[in-house]
This record gives sequence, structure tokens and C-alpha cells, in this order.
Amino acid sequence: MEIKVKIITPEKVVYKGKAYQITLPVSDGQITILPNHRSYIASLKAGEVLTKNKENKEIEYLAITGGFVEFHKNNLIILSDAAERAEEINVEEAEKARKRAEDLMQRKITDEKEYAKVAAALEMELIKIRVAKKYLKKKGVI
Repeated sequence: MEIKVKIITPEKVVYKGKAYQITLPVSDGQITILPNHRSYIASLKAGEVLTKNKENKEIEYLAITGGFVEFHKNNLIILSDAAERAEEINVEEAEKARKRAEDLMQRKITDEKEYAKVAAALEMELIKIRVAKKYLKKKGVI
């Protein structure tokens, strides 16, 4: 038995596949869903999503900004503003974006909306770096 997984952003379907296990960063911690889990709806926080394939034990790493998850009858759908697969993350570019966001945070930002936007960007870049490095380490690159 497997779970049909679909991760969708406003731009595209980032991931579509089957998994035996999926671990998600929910608003109050982390949850792992296995086949035949009870129906579940939750908000997601920014973090990493891990999908595990039963046959070859392959783990897929993804970074997401948050969003919502719905699981029902072995179908799992994640709706997120942004999501990226680990193999698509350019660590060098993410490090540069992190540095730019940190530099902006050092300025005296008085506009709450701008501050929140920069803080969210910084958080996502840190997550992308963490997810990409896990993936690269698993592949023996670093």
C-alpha cells in the first residue's frame, strides 16, 4: 500500500509520486503519515518534507514555505506558496540570497510587512540550504 503524493505551488506541481511514508513540518511540530492513516488536514510551517519509497528506500527531500496538507484515503496533497526539490536547489545561490536577507535584516526596517517579508525569505533560504546539504551529503557529494 502506498500514498499518492502531490505538492503544488501557484506556479507548478513540484512533486507527484508515490510514497510509503511522508514526514511534514506541521504548525505544532512534525508528523509522519503512513498508508491508511486517518484523514488529516493541517497547516504547515516552513521546513522540510521527506518522502520515502518502500521498494528502494529512496528518500526525496523538499523545502517548503508552509501551506496546507490534506490526507484522505491514501491521497496526500500539499498546497504551498513555494516548494523546491533538494536536487533543484543551488546551494551557492541560496547562500547569496541568505546573505542578502541577513543584510536587509541588519537595516532598521520599520515597516512590519517588509520586515515579515524579509524574515520569511531568510527562513526559506536557510531551509533550502539545510535540505540541499542533507541531499548532497546522502549522495556523497559533501
